[in-house]
Amino acid sequence: MGITAMIPDMTIGQLKSEAETRWGEIWDHHASRMTVLLMCPRKERKLMELHGDMIEHGQPVITSFHRPRAGAQLLEDQGFDPKSASFQFVDIASSDLGPWMQHLVTNEGWLRGSIEVMPLPYSIDHPSQRAFENQRMMCFRHPSIATLERYFLPFPHNDIPGKCFVSLPRRQAAELARQQAEVLGVGRLEKKSTVSEAKPEEMPEVAAPKETESMDAMMDAFSTDLIAGIAAESNASATPESSVELPVASEKSNDESAAEPEHVFVPLPPGAQQAKPSAPVIPSPEPEVISEPDTATGEHENVPMPEIVEEVGEPMSDIEVEFRELVNGLLAAGVDPTEMMDDPRWEDINERATAVGFETWPVFLELATME
Repeated sequence: MGITAMIPDMTIGQLKSEAETRWGEIWDHHASRMTVLLMCPRKERKLMELHGDMIEHGQPVITSFHRPRAGAQLLEDQGFDPKSASFQFVDIASSDLGPWMQHLVTNEGWLRGSIEVMPLPYSIDHPSQRAFENQRMMCFRHPSIATLERYFLPFPHNDIPGKCFVSLPRRQAAELARQQAEVLGVGRLEKKSTVSEAKPEEMPEVAAPKETESMDAMMDAFSTDLIAGIAAESNASATPESSVELPVASEKSNDESAAEPEHVFVPLPPGAQQAKPSAPVIPSPEPEVISEPDTATGEHENVPMPEIVEEVGEPMSDIEVEFRELVNGLLAAGVDPTEMMDDPRWEDINERATAVGFETWPVFLELATME
């Protein structure tokens, strides 16, 4: 099986010249390659674009579609309706041609023949016309399409500009994608996500001792101030006649500081941790108590959540609105999705969508799946 990619504004010749740079070892420049012309019903063009996804092949397959606008009259002169078929040029390795066409020939009855690709006559007066030699190439056509002897192009088939579809072998493409991911550093994305999703217990332990030490110092200071307050109250109750006011630290004399007790011991309730002896106790302003969330009751401080700004999607273009109305209308009328391409309005909308660069196929799949 292959993996198909669409490359806009490209030609088969450009992709072949850049093949080794684009696909590396997948592209074998020694492999014999050939170009064939496939003529399929226009409603099956999307299937032919992704035909490589269902085929096992060994080399990249490059395809490009051409619509005979300038040469439509020349096809009608041969009794051929130019609107009855889509013309796909396929550049493929000779060894992959059999598997590529096996299902179409065996199960769908495609017919094999040959066709002569010729330049447009100068009487057509095409602005980008360029002369080239006539080329006889192999041709496969759907059984519902008439035979065609000559096909006209304004320039060689390798120089047809537009969308090119490249089908790469799945195994080699997966290996190439893995190698490119390693070069681009995509493999480090997993490490980045692991860091962003780290739990609190998985964070570095360097900050924990600092937080613990600061918390211990805060608790010690709080215990010291509490003990000093209790001692002051007990002294005041023991000597009610004379109340002594403690001097400010900046105005204390050496004699007064020598008369003060160095340590104060107050019995604590059972189960409480006894405070360590510290420097002379001096009443100080009560420390600011930092309120912490009550883990027992599960109450937490209300933190304002950031406002979620809804992203406004891009407005649909007029051609997309018209295409959706057409598909929804056909679905409502009971038309099968596989038969919608026969509607005359389908081709007109598709041509205008291609002109403005709007892809109708993903929208069609979305609407058909929703139905």
